[in-house]
Amino acid sequence: MIYLDAAATTPVRREVLEAMWPYLTGDFGNPSSTHSLGERAARALADARARVARHLGARASEVTFTSGGTEADNLAVKGIALGAPRGRHIITTPIEHEAVLESCDYLRRHHGFRISFLGVDHTGRVDPDELAARLSSDDTLVSVMYANNEVGSIQPVAELAAIARAVKVPLHTDAVQAAGWLTLDARALGVDALSFSGHKLGAPKGVGALFVRGRVPLEPLMHGGGQERGARSGTENVAAAVGLALALDLAAAERETQAARVTALRDGFVGEVLRRVPEAELTGHPVHRLPGSASFCFDGVSGEAVLLELERAGVVCSSGSACAAGSDEPSHVLLAAGFPPERALTAVRFTFGGESTEADLAAAATAVEAAVGAVRSLAR
Repeated sequence: MIYLDAAATTPVRREVLEAMWPYLTGDFGNPSSTHSLGERAARALADARARVARHLGARASEVTFTSGGTEADNLAVKGIALGAPRGRHIITTPIEHEAVLESCDYLRRHHGFRISFLGVDHTGRVDPDELAARLSSDDTLVSVMYANNEVGSIQPVAELAAIARAVKVPLHTDAVQAAGWLTLDARALGVDALSFSGHKLGAPKGVGALFVRGRVPLEPLMHGGGQERGARSGTENVAAAVGLALALDLAAAERETQAARVTALRDGFVGEVLRRVPEAELTGHPVHRLPGSASFCFDGVSGEAVLLELERAGVVCSSGSACAAGSDEPSHVLLAAGFPPERALTAVRFTFGGESTEADLAAAATAVEAAVGAVRSLAR
């Protein structure tokens, strides 16, 4: 099997599993307990939090562990909006992950917030000048994802954050797809909140984290025992936090080398697909895109039919976000970027991880040519 769906999830790294194991077995204590087992767990949790904070350019007190990217996005958007609801107006984009879009819709329906959307160009990028023209000091929050999960386009987050900071409006970025490929230094980016997930970079599913700058009020969504300094009640998953910290350490150490290697593989794959498949169109920005992301529209075919053909050939990929898998609706990302619905339904996404090889991608390009050809012949 050739696995080209790393944007959906990645395998847990062996080093991460080994680091987690003691906190699933001998040192299994509850970090809120005052006995020795609990104290050992609490020390491990504090160490993991400090290590994550270093990657975020943050203080440990500004890091909240969550169950993943969806919870982190929900806590950021709802928690910041409800923590200081000035103006009750949120600015976001139409290409955000559903975790952000549906959080915004919840605030609209249940709390009377107005939601405005920045436009995106055909590559899925926003124009900072539009934010500058529309943003005012009475607005509540800006939320713009760091890199898109479907087409891989990277947003000018630092520039957007500078615009928001000038009028003292907090800016949140969903960095789930950026984790492992781009810096997560929230201070350098200038953002006030940043969310990410562990299973995109070799940590297990079910753990993520949220950075919120200390001066930004945050209303908790979960209430109970007051864990995570009251921001997120519930017994902490110590083993997963330890795994997340190590996965970040490993990704940071390898990022420069891996990004260069995978970018070269991606560019070669893109060139082969465009050469082999008539009327194939690369979606997303040609330059400002994640190293491991290549997505296409294939004229005159169903993207889902192409996926089935590719899986028969041993190539696993997707038609877009794994969270929307099985939907027969066209991608909201491609629609926002100006693609007609019928063309958006032809989309196929290939995303590469650290395990991808040149041989894998050469075989995948051959399989894409055959799969699209087979589906087109059946449609005639």
